[in-house]
Amino acid sequence: MVRQQDDTAALLSRLRRIEGQVRGIHRMLEEGRVCEDLLTQLLAARSGLDQVSLLVLERHVDNCVLADLPDETRKSLEQALRHWLRFGSTAPQDDAPLPAE
Repeated sequence: MVRQQDDTAALLSRLRRIEGQVRGIHRMLEEGRVCEDLLTQLLAARSGLDQVSLLVLERHVDNCVLADLPDETRKSLEQALRHWLRFGSTAPQDDAPLPAE
């Protein structure tokens, strides 16, 4: 239970940081800042959300999906999921737009 409270505190901290980034993006738009600055901040906010999503997914897998499995099976699945999260999400998407030349 303590770990879940620590995880929740970390998630809330990340979300507050993202919230601040989004407020900053809003302010930048109002001030007419250059597109490159806006894009940099948008990418930072998106990256933050991606990290929060991964932490929530990890919590779900630990507490809901793998909770009742034998230890050996659980460890094997955790390792496979770690590899998939690390390498699977970087694979090119079939419907991904091509970069401009």
